[in-house]
Amino acid sequence: MSTELRSGRAQRRAARLRSHHLVTADENSLLELETFLATLPLCASGRVFIEVADATDIGVIDAPARMTVTWLARSSRSGAPGSGRSCTPGTALARAACAWADEMLCDSELPTHVTLLGGYLGTADIVEHLTGSLDFPAEMISAPERFGLLPSAN
Repeated sequence: MSTELRSGRAQRRAARLRSHHLVTADENSLLELETFLATLPLCASGRVFIEVADATDIGVIDAPARMTVTWLARSSRSGAPGSGRSCTPGTALARAACAWADEMLCDSELPTHVTLLGGYLGTADIVEHLTGSLDFPAEMISAPERFGLLPSAN
């Protein structure tokens, strides 16, 4: 195999790695989610978690082929373990995103861009977990500025 061919493959692989994402949204941010996903390159990879109230709220989201979309219906989930409570907004999203991050963000070769579009409670829990427990760099996280969860880029 020629060096030029290998070099081209390495460049394409590097481009795919630069476009790895964790994206979260809820029923109130679906338009933002669709707009964001439309801006990603076709070779983007990663995971999209969308929390909705009920399974009847699950729809179709157009995402790059290498991204997995997971819908989380609160009505079919419980609240805090052992509490017997219903799942509150943001809980399923935070659980899923944090569990995914625990498993997938251990490989420093694969930089991941995190885009959090859900509500405040779930987003705050995710940011806290990523930056606190996993020591994930805050500059790789995007969340609504109105939440005040991340240092501003001034």
